[in-house]
Amino acid sequence: MARPPAPGSVIVPDWHESAEGKEYLACILRKNCRRVFGLLERPVLPPPVAIDTASYKIFVSGKSGVGKTALVAKLAGLEVPVAHHETTGIQTTVVFWPAKLQASDRVVMFRFEFWDCGESALKKFDHMLPTCKEKTDAFLFLFSFTDRASFEDLPGQLARVAGEAPGIVRMVIGSKFDQYMQTDVPERDLTAFRQAWKLPLLRVKSVPGRRLADGRTLDGRAGLADIAHVLNGLAEQLWYQDQVAAGLLPNTSENTPADPYSQPSGDPRQRAAPMS
Repeated sequence: MARPPAPGSVIVPDWHESAEGKEYLACILRKNCRRVFGLLERPVLPPPVAIDTASYKIFVSGKSGVGKTALVAKLAGLEVPVAHHETTGIQTTVVFWPAKLQASDRVVMFRFEFWDCGESALKKFDHMLPTCKEKTDAFLFLFSFTDRASFEDLPGQLARVAGEAPGIVRMVIGSKFDQYMQTDVPERDLTAFRQAWKLPLLRVKSVPGRRLADGRTLDGRAGLADIAHVLNGLAEQLWYQDQVAAGLLPNTSENTPADPYSQPSGDPRQRAAPMS
């Protein structure tokens, strides 16, 4: 696997907050609410601003109860479940995210297809894990800051899920970071993990999203601001990995990120398709 790029070296991190970025974000919003896309749907942009789409399959892995379904819901702009219910079978969710490339100033629409499978189903049915891993472009490994066992399970998850897939992007996300008063994972352990595994590690809060004036509807723009660092991080890792795989960039240690908590040009392998 290619070493992770330096944060912010591939994707412009705050572009979504610019006037130009907000124009592109409008295609995934409707009246300040996030649009929900099915597997065969896609955002529609006016012809003058049509852009290419890069599609990726992402498998979300982690112990039961760490917040896999809640994370995907936040990324998609959906309601976060208030109580934990084990995911039955495989759940797929499509998230679109426009981002600007640093080197070329080119805007790309990233299409992330998240695959979430309950731990019980993975253990009960042998075909579940191979199905989730088939043609996967990235693994997201989750642990909860309030569950020490989920953090200690990360090495086992990495070996079991991604051990035979060295060329696939791997990222680690700590959920429930808002519950810092109850954390079971001190900073020194996170530092040791990053030094040992050399993987990007992000933190997300699990609080319900902010609401619009009616008090009921989720604020789509505010929700995007809350999870932009995760979507930008995924876009950056995947785009860079594609360029390395295509031989457009060398795989060197010079691009190892100095701060995985933060947030080269050329086309990736043949996955870009014109937007309609």
